[in-house]
Amino acid sequence: MFKEERHLRVSKIKEGTVIDHIKAGSALHVLRILGITGKEGYIVSIVMNVPSKKLGKKDIVKIEKRELNPQEVNLIALIAPNATINIIRDYNVVKKVKVTLPTKIKGFPRCANPNCITNAGREPVKPEFTVISREPLRLRCVYCGRDTTMEDIIKQLSQG
Repeated sequence: MFKEERHLRVSKIKEGTVIDHIKAGSALHVLRILGITGKEGYIVSIVMNVPSKKLGKKDIVKIEKRELNPQEVNLIALIAPNATINIIRDYNVVKKVKVTLPTKIKGFPRCANPNCITNAGREPVKPEFTVISREPLRLRCVYCGRDTTMEDIIKQLSQG
């Protein structure tokens, strides 16, 4: 039998954000939600499908020299409802936040209904949703009543 070795897969960061307990395979979606493409100059570390006692497998994202704002934390809750956000300063965790999905979401994602007023380019109306269900994720557009699911959001993120 092999004895599992515990070792650090990615080095500690001095300043920035660590997003932990992301559902396995979802780290790239988290980066898309944050608008991180790699061209911004941040040092970003991604660890995918690592063992986790809570989740079985998980992803982790480390972003050096960048702290997330509350709106970004709310958006991460759409893709990674069990995520923990750790703010790091001088190699120490100074703030730890468990993401929570708010009851109302504005601005992202787009409504899944192509005929919704929020998808008409000529109208200055931003998407707005009421959270109907957290697991599985279901958002209801306050303008047209159409439901948007996790699959709809991932499709939008994949399209850019």
